[in-house]
Amino acid sequence: MNRREFIRIIGGTVAVTAIAPTYGFANSGFSSSGMLIEAANFNNLGGWVLDTQFYQQMGGVQLLAHGLGSPVENASTQIDVIDSGLWNVYVRTTDWCPGDWEAPGQFKVHIDNKTLENNLGTQKGWGWQLAGQVELNKGQSKIEVEDLTGFEGRFDAIYLTKESSPKLPNTPTDLFHWKDQLTGRSKLAIEEKVFDFVVCGGGVTGCAAAIAADSQNINVAVIQDRPIFGGNASEEIRVTCIGITGKNDKLIKSVGTEEWKLGSEESIVDQQKREKTMADSNVSLFAGHMLIGLEKQGDKIVSVDARNITTGIITRLRSKQFLDSTGNGALGVLAGAKYRYGREASSEFNESWDKHGDLWSPEKPDNKVMGATIMWKSNRSKQAEIFPKVPWAMDVAGKDAATRGGWKWEYSSDELDQVADGETIRDHLFRAIYGNFYNAKKHPKHRKTKINFLGYILGRRESVRLMGDHIFTLNDAVDKPDFPDIVAEEKRVFDIHYQEKEKGHHADYRSEGLFKYVGLYYIPFRSLFSKNIDNLLIAGRNFSCSHIGLAGPRVMNTCAQMGVATGYAAALCTKYNANPRKVGQQHITELRKLIGYV
Repeated sequence: MNRREFIRIIGGTVAVTAIAPTYGFANSGFSSSGMLIEAANFNNLGGWVLDTQFYQQMGGVQLLAHGLGSPVENASTQIDVIDSGLWNVYVRTTDWCPGDWEAPGQFKVHIDNKTLENNLGTQKGWGWQLAGQVELNKGQSKIEVEDLTGFEGRFDAIYLTKESSPKLPNTPTDLFHWKDQLTGRSKLAIEEKVFDFVVCGGGVTGCAAAIAADSQNINVAVIQDRPIFGGNASEEIRVTCIGITGKNDKLIKSVGTEEWKLGSEESIVDQQKREKTMADSNVSLFAGHMLIGLEKQGDKIVSVDARNITTGIITRLRSKQFLDSTGNGALGVLAGAKYRYGREASSEFNESWDKHGDLWSPEKPDNKVMGATIMWKSNRSKQAEIFPKVPWAMDVAGKDAATRGGWKWEYSSDELDQVADGETIRDHLFRAIYGNFYNAKKHPKHRKTKINFLGYILGRRESVRLMGDHIFTLNDAVDKPDFPDIVAEEKRVFDIHYQEKEKGHHADYRSEGLFKYVGLYYIPFRSLFSKNIDNLLIAGRNFSCSHIGLAGPRVMNTCAQMGVATGYAAALCTKYNANPRKVGQQHITELRKLIGYV
């Protein structure tokens, strides 16, 4: 009998239990007599934006003052004051760029039009900072958070207490439990829903998988950690879909993009199309939900837990088949799937290229991966545009000057994990961009230039790659073996990125590509399901491949083809009560026919 186990990821730490986890209960030593306001629950965000991408690493959903150098409109919310008297107001925040300069992300708190004395966002590292004290009457009060700089100030919670020295949690694990307790969520039962197929990751890959599965009349759900669908193709990140659409052009175009310049406003039109496609389907949409845990029995996933990013409410989704299209292998890693991160030794799969040596593939394995990008661009106004000094950016930007970005604005470091250190990576790119733009603004020709788009959600290229029965490599593209289970195809060039600093360039945030043309190549279904988790399909950037093998198929149209294949495969798993491997062995002709190959 396979043992049933429940797995929760809390602050990057995996906890395994024998009984189904509920909401958290905090350590009894933490303050609990005060009033907690979570940033995600603000009634009016003003000009602040909701940032979910570092939830597990820092302990919450942030509000970010993403003002591009101009203070954003105040965020505000109403609170019910439980008792009259003097209240100490604490805010959980960080100085995101500490150094010998004024903290770049400062802000203040106002309650009932009373301004609290301390500037916030001035202490290194995420933690609780005292905003000040305020006399309040029992009943309703209004809290406002005022951005002072326009440069990425952030917070995830405010706590009002009458205690002079409250003990407050600061590790993600303690924070999640404490917040559940203080908000009353810990008293709730977790609602459960049952589906035939659960897709984790609502980028173009996951959307394509969900729509394909839905077309076969099975019950599908998709979990997405942002309020909107599309991932890197979304209007938040603005990377255009390239590559070919294979046998499913119409389906993929319905959730993908037209081809436009990186960072283009045309992404907004494609976003509207994508949202309509998803809304018009029969798919149950869990946009704005974080994957936080799962239940396993033996080598099968039984259910996943998803937390609403604004309410904090957890829903448990049960299914017989799951897809990891998160791009980062989040579900697979949590489930214990075999995976790789970094570059293989060139000898492992014979993927060397003498012309480029270690830049292409190393003699010994390492942790290098292709980096992340945030798109940005500027336009010309009718009047002069002021841009403030950014001393905190200059040691990254140096003397470089630019007024727009592109794919070469990419940051990766051997010392930083693309997921665990995502906030550090994103903030480093902020410094590079703001510093470059400040330098450009010194020139008279840019007097009227202003930034009109700068993303704040990272566009990642590579992190975890989940391992399947077949590891797709460069040799598969070059030699073109006659796979019996072809389910996707591509003819795009293989391109591997490296940081220009490796060749002596002074900037550590710039990359270059190495391009290898191989012609049309094919991806087998055996690379689209987990080697050791029985009912886990995988598609997108975290499909089963080597580092070099990812270089070609990593673009979104190819990834969407993988999504389509896994969506149809899930339908066959349901039809035949089979796992993905059995579908590949016994029903591959039917799968390929659904895709359009037969």
